[in-house]
Amino acid sequence: MFFGSFSWSFVLVSLPFHVQRISPLDAGATVTWTGWILGVSPLVTVLTAPAWGRFAERGDPKMLYVVTQLLQGVSFFGMALARTLPELFVVRLVLGVMGASSTFAFIGAGRSNDPAAARREVSAIQSGMTIGQVIGPLVGAITAARLGFRPSFVLGGLILLGCGALAHWGLPAPAAPARERRIARPAAPREVLTVALVVLSGSTQIFFLTAILPQVLPALGIAEERTLEVGGMLIFVSGVAAAAGSMAAPRLGELRRQQRLLAVLLVLSSVFIAALALASSVWSYGGLRFLQVLCIAPVFPLVVAGIAPRAGGTAIGFINSARIGAAFIGPVLATTLLGWWSPSVVYLVLALAGLACVPLAGLRARPLARPA
Repeated sequence: MFFGSFSWSFVLVSLPFHVQRISPLDAGATVTWTGWILGVSPLVTVLTAPAWGRFAERGDPKMLYVVTQLLQGVSFFGMALARTLPELFVVRLVLGVMGASSTFAFIGAGRSNDPAAARREVSAIQSGMTIGQVIGPLVGAITAARLGFRPSFVLGGLILLGCGALAHWGLPAPAAPARERRIARPAAPREVLTVALVVLSGSTQIFFLTAILPQVLPALGIAEERTLEVGGMLIFVSGVAAAAGSMAAPRLGELRRQQRLLAVLLVLSSVFIAALALASSVWSYGGLRFLQVLCIAPVFPLVVAGIAPRAGGTAIGFINSARIGAAFIGPVLATTLLGWWSPSVVYLVLALAGLACVPLAGLRARPLARPA
């Protein structure tokens, strides 16, 4: 999962700049295409992940993981071959059909007969993904700046092929599905939907930035020839904050009054994201972004950890789809708003969406205080 996450982040950081370079359209149309090209893969993954999840529950998640990694690598080669925006869009769409590899990994980890071992495996997978997301953008931006966009896409595809081979030869055969676990108080559909909405809003605040960096950085005084590397640094800073926030989540989860904690995190994240409109340099912008992501990153593990022991596979898949869907909604929402208004409007809309979830976090937190 580290290598898979690394390769996606490695390529994603330079993709908006590649779109800008090959686009024959004006600035407004280009930024709209950018949002859709970045966002179509997670959108399709959201639509197809439930079917893949049901299939994996009845079959071999290891085999499915290996196959999707190989197909993703081939699709990365397709991005390198694409010469027009529609061609790039179609390749990204096809890539989204095979984008549910994390679902297979979590299903495989959840089949352990030892609950403690299952938690450790799931935590290891999440940590690997987070570290890959931290390192990938920085390395990818430098590679694309030195070698070019298309060679970096090819390199990302080769990493995915190697990842599939590593999983094929390195992983043991998966355990049989465990179907008989009884849940004393299953999670209600309303609770699942509430958690999914909180996850969707919080993850959108994380995923929106990459798509608008080519338009935001020049206003912060960054020369055009340096936007790619500086953009990589900003995404790297965001990744470091996400990793730190995720690692802090278990300790935060031990605190009492989860309702107040989640509310404070959502409010602080929204305040910092609105404050991005006031940043006058890339340093202040990066500092505010670090604090914003640091606050929002623990929200996902906190709300999911509270419901996971009482939720079935379908519910967990639905919540995970909300996280993946945010990777579509974030870029599309940000680029659409930016096509009509200024970055300040983008930040304000995202901040208001986060504040709107504060009451939902309270609804989610109250059941935690009652014993099962």
